[in-house]
Amino acid sequence: METTPTLLIVDDEVEILGFLERMLSSQYAILKAENGRQALQILSAKPVHLIVSDVMMPETDGFELCKIIKSTVEYSHIPVILLTAKNTIQAKVEGLELGADVYIEKPFSQEHLQAQIKSLLANRAMMVHYFASSPLGHIKSMAHTKADERFLENLNKVINDNMSEIEFDLDQMAEQMNMSRMTLYRKVKAISDLSPLELMNVTRLKKAAELLAEGGYMIYQIADLVGFGTQSNFARSFHKQFGMTPTEFMHSKHS
Repeated sequence: METTPTLLIVDDEVEILGFLERMLSSQYAILKAENGRQALQILSAKPVHLIVSDVMMPETDGFELCKIIKSTVEYSHIPVILLTAKNTIQAKVEGLELGADVYIEKPFSQEHLQAQIKSLLANRAMMVHYFASSPLGHIKSMAHTKADERFLENLNKVINDNMSEIEFDLDQMAEQMNMSRMTLYRKVKAISDLSPLELMNVTRLKKAAELLAEGGYMIYQIADLVGFGTQSNFARSFHKQFGMTPTEFMHSKHS
């Protein structure tokens, strides 16, 4: 069952917060903050799929908020749309350099903002689907920022280092990533739509696909190398994930 995406809207003007909420609440779950500091408090407590923020705000403005989000591993995957009355090229460049995904000048059309939100969320979903369904798609294909890329590289290394360990669990993964269980779970779920252990399973299957494509191993050997207890369990999981058996995939690469 698909969950409704959660949007965090940030603006120091209560009227604009109300306007944005009315405009977006029929399609999305809405959280509201009146400045960047409040927004960060909400982010630390609740999962958010996309942020729409004003630039000119007291305490922590939109630029600073965007900079913190895009450089913090827990939040760096979240798309950010900046809204601003500052329509100079310098302001636009500054916003995009800080990692904003979209920069929209006020006054803006409702249709334009809604189209940008829809496009950013659809793009994220498409990248997740590509990774999960493509036998040789790399985990880094889901990265949206440098922070995401580093996180996924580290996670990929931890998974690969422990791939043959059938009993490897979330506690051990979190410990090796130097993160709490909850932080790791939230980040992996947000970036891949999978739990950490589901992502580990997919990564094992992708490693198997790599070995099948290279040739030189029997299927039962590959099943063992990537941490599946039996060849039949491995074949069933591979077929469920990629829509073909290991044998069919191997033949497609060597025919």
